[in-house]
Amino acid sequence: MMNAIDEARARRALPAPALAKAIREGAGVSQSAIARTLGVNRMTVSRWEAGNNRPSAEHLNAYADVLRALEEEARGQR
Repeated sequence: MMNAIDEARARRALPAPALAKAIREGAGVSQSAIARTLGVNRMTVSRWEAGNNRPSAEHLNAYADVLRALEEEARGQR
């Protein structure tokens, strides 16, 4: 379980919802693929990208890591 400081750091590392969507789309990855990777429903990812919900502490780091990896891949850094 994440402590408050770790959660705050992870939230800062998470891009804004519109940027998260742009990163995913730029990588050509579907919401369904992200959802499968994280073990959530596609609608959950949709809500995150729309800014209607935020990832729970349980999924926060993993979602930020996936987005960071997609962004790095797009930049040719991986």
